[in-house]
Amino acid sequence: MIQKSTHAIPRADLGVAFHEYSPRRARYIAREILPILNVGKEAATISVTKRKNLTIPETKHANGAVFNRVELYMDDMAYACEDHGLEGQVTDRDKEKYADDFDAEVEKTQGVKIKMMLAREKRIKDMIFNTTTWTGGDLYTDNSANPWDTVTTDIIGQLVAAKEKVRLNTGVPANALIIGEAAMQNLLKNDDIIARFVAVTVVTEAILRSAMSAIFGLQDLIVGQAAYNSADEGQDASMSDMWGDDYAMVAALGEEGLPMTEPQLGRTILWQNYIPDIEYVETYREEQTKSDIVRIEHSVDEKVFDSYFGHLMKIDA
Repeated sequence: MIQKSTHAIPRADLGVAFHEYSPRRARYIAREILPILNVGKEAATISVTKRKNLTIPETKHANGAVFNRVELYMDDMAYACEDHGLEGQVTDRDKEKYADDFDAEVEKTQGVKIKMMLAREKRIKDMIFNTTTWTGGDLYTDNSANPWDTVTTDIIGQLVAAKEKVRLNTGVPANALIIGEAAMQNLLKNDDIIARFVAVTVVTEAILRSAMSAIFGLQDLIVGQAAYNSADEGQDASMSDMWGDDYAMVAALGEEGLPMTEPQLGRTILWQNYIPDIEYVETYREEQTKSDIVRIEHSVDEKVFDSYFGHLMKIDA
């Protein structure tokens, strides 16, 4: 890791608190959609697989002749990591004031975590539910005439058709459905989906997850639950549903540790040699305010490798 000229001290203990803290009743899905890829440079190129790389070479070989040779069928994609971070102030007075109730540093770290997660969640949502990137019949289907909040809508047929679009466009089967919590509730009320569970009184998310492959031919159900205050600072709160119920995406997603030769929608590229974690915590002393400052940061570039590995649907009128 690059040694930065700073008096800040890495805080593994607060990092653990940051990692382990998950706000109740909130599910953040940015990392599932664009998993982490660690890199050693701030800006460079990585090799990614796009649909144009999935060609079939000539393999026929004549006796005595040289074999046909192929290049590594991948594309170079440029990236440039940008720093993101927030700080929280923990005054000596607050540490003493709340000492019998909670650890002020841990509480501040967890509070900053929520804001960091919300910011990243919105960046990814804006990238994925994007009708400028996903446009035209191969990439986008407008199902708003048959919305998901109508219980008789053929949601299964819509998802199977979207999955087939991904396969025909890339040769790679989609493995995941990305939706918001409101769309999830519409799935659970849908007549056709309920009919698939004859012996079940109430269809729950857990039950539907276990049947994703059988019903839709998909392995993963990724549901975003985050909500945020969209009002300006100092104004009355105006809560907004981050993922909403307007869009859904079927996509071929990667996993952390999966080789880059594997076709996948994209990754979050993390400059690990500079800031070693997506959730890196350090502290420094600010004597003029008699405070310890908790800082959380990462340096990333969030990239969609090839939009054809996803199919976006408009699912609300």
